[in-house]
Amino acid sequence: MGLFLLWLFFGIGILVQVVYLLFIFGKTAFYSGNKSQSTSPNEEGVTVVICAHNEFSNLKTLIPKIFEQDYPAFDVMVVNDRSSDSTKRLLEKMMENYPKLRSVTVKYTPAHLTAKKYALTLGIKVAKNDIILLTDADCLPQSDQWIRKMTAPVRNHNKTFAVGFSGYEQKPGFLNNWIQFETLLTALYYMSFGLWRRPFMAIGRNLCYRKEFFMEVKAFKGLWHIEGGDDDLFINQYASGRNTTIVIDPEANTISKPKETSKEYLIQKKRHMNAGKYYRSEDKRKIGLYTFSHALFWIGGVGLLIYFGLAESWEHFSVVFGIILLRSILVVRIFKAAERKIQGTKPPKNIWMLDFLYLGYFWILGTISHQAKDIQWK
Repeated sequence: MGLFLLWLFFGIGILVQVVYLLFIFGKTAFYSGNKSQSTSPNEEGVTVVICAHNEFSNLKTLIPKIFEQDYPAFDVMVVNDRSSDSTKRLLEKMMENYPKLRSVTVKYTPAHLTAKKYALTLGIKVAKNDIILLTDADCLPQSDQWIRKMTAPVRNHNKTFAVGFSGYEQKPGFLNNWIQFETLLTALYYMSFGLWRRPFMAIGRNLCYRKEFFMEVKAFKGLWHIEGGDDDLFINQYASGRNTTIVIDPEANTISKPKETSKEYLIQKKRHMNAGKYYRSEDKRKIGLYTFSHALFWIGGVGLLIYFGLAESWEHFSVVFGIILLRSILVVRIFKAAERKIQGTKPPKNIWMLDFLYLGYFWILGTISHQAKDIQWK
């Protein structure tokens, strides 16, 4: 009976995994969309909205970089959220040099609201333009075409949402390599299902939508009590195959500073994963089916290798090992192709090993995040 269950786990796991890797994630890895949509003469005004809490050094770098953008009609709104550093003084000085830079200061957050959503709502309310492009203070556009390319679906094709990619700086060390892997896997989820016209999440570090829609639906209604989710839960509620476009273009990306310690990274990921429990049931299944089949595959595969190894049944051992090897090769190729398509950079190292380690990471951290009560923005 035990051997049968191991084969059953292994069989179901490999079947679902192949479907995901080839037909779902492959949609992103082998994407060949038309980039010409960003060249339309329609140059509607755009407001870049940034929420910042004690981000003096990051804003000092980011704001001049944004004003290098090759787009004629945009301004920047920085929401100075309860900062205790020199952010306010910096913004006042920069507004003298950049007439299209504006700022609003949040002195306190009402008790029944969450900080990021409150700050973001204030910034969007006072935005001059209807098209809102979001990023974070610790991000940088990857090119001077960022505004043009990220807003193109909303400006030119009457889309409500344009969902982009935001990666992290590549640095030496295992933690950074893991961050690159996990960020790419997350992108494969939301970009691939988005390309299949089943969008379910986005990253607030690179997201575009219309202010009119945001205000009309009272965007965070029912979400105020949840820390985080100003991006993925908003998209989860209102995005559809008709009103959403996934933007895959290295020139439309932003890049962020990665966490430097495991503690900082785990706090960040706990906040991100905590929001997932509020997704619609069908969207939970999109992630859950892959991760569950991933667990079945490795539990069944490793169990069979141990069983046949102890029994010295080397023919069966070789078959199981060969299947595991073939799947690992497929994972590496899909991830490498997706990395080139999304970022145009080198993929993470040792993808096959990181894929195996993801088994423990997701189930352990996911369980902790699901039960966490101490989630906060800043």
